[in-house]
Amino acid sequence: MKYDLRHLAYRNKDGSFGTQAERLKTLTKMADHLKGLGYQNMTADSLKPKHVEALVKFWRGQDLSVGTVKNRMAALRWWAEKVGKPGIIASDNAFYGIADRKYVTNNTKAVVLGDDGLDRVTDPWTRYALRLQ
Repeated sequence: MKYDLRHLAYRNKDGSFGTQAERLKTLTKMADHLKGLGYQNMTADSLKPKHVEALVKFWRGQDLSVGTVKNRMAALRWWAEKVGKPGIIASDNAFYGIADRKYVTNNTKAVVLGDDGLDRVTDPWTRYALRLQ
């Protein structure tokens, strides 16, 4: 199946070089996971809903971040689309119990520099730049 997925990725050059490389890496991992889950002798065209559900269940057990699972689902949807089976994967991640992304922090990282801190800056141009902010 890795051979089929590699050729599927090479025939369909969607996205930037980095996107293509990451997608191929993700698809290769999926092929390994499916083989490890007991789905032997699969081809790229034999993707079914039971495979999608098995992968999502496997990913949940790995304690991956929500963003990682969503990225893998995007690669899985790409795979299903390219083999002509876009309907086998639900369009909403909530169907599989995948939550919304949680960003690490919503706090600002800005540092407020008081007048005494501004006086300690020796370079006048840097001081002017900091004053403008």
